[in-house]
Amino acid sequence: MTKEEIVIILENKHQELFDWLDLQTDESWIQGPEGKWTVGQHILHLVDASKLLNKALGYPKFILKYKFGKSNRDTRSYDDVSKRYQEKLSMNQEKAKTFNQDLKTPSTSERKQLIAQLQVENKKLQARTHKWKDRHLDTLLIPHPLMGKMTVREIIMWSAYHTNHHTDILKEFYS
Repeated sequence: MTKEEIVIILENKHQELFDWLDLQTDESWIQGPEGKWTVGQHILHLVDASKLLNKALGYPKFILKYKFGKSNRDTRSYDDVSKRYQEKLSMNQEKAKTFNQDLKTPSTSERKQLIAQLQVENKKLQARTHKWKDRHLDTLLIPHPLMGKMTVREIIMWSAYHTNHHTDILKEFYS
């Protein structure tokens, strides 16, 4: 997937989520189905994940290379990254649950600010994607807590899929 295609899919997946959020009540923001996250928690989780990725992409490339190394394989496709994430998620439910167990429930007064923050982080990720050279996107690695080391291109594609994954969950439980 080219940089331009990644930027488009990031924009489309986020816009789908923002359009869905516009139709939701404050009640679903703070109260979810039994044992499930609220809408607010999903958005907070996406903001946190986006901020971490943007922070990592802001480091000098030589630091990423020094800390995490270089890839010794071809970059996976969007579909392969998505499939692998689903496999890892299904095999590691407890790890995923533990990783996210302390996620706070944002108040309704934080709703607009969190959604705006997610929009800003998405635009920042799109801009950073454009600035990176293809060879760095395909050779430098960044660790993912569930999937291990991924090329920068893969983790940016994963970010688009991650947003879509949470949008699908929200639609399933709140529509």
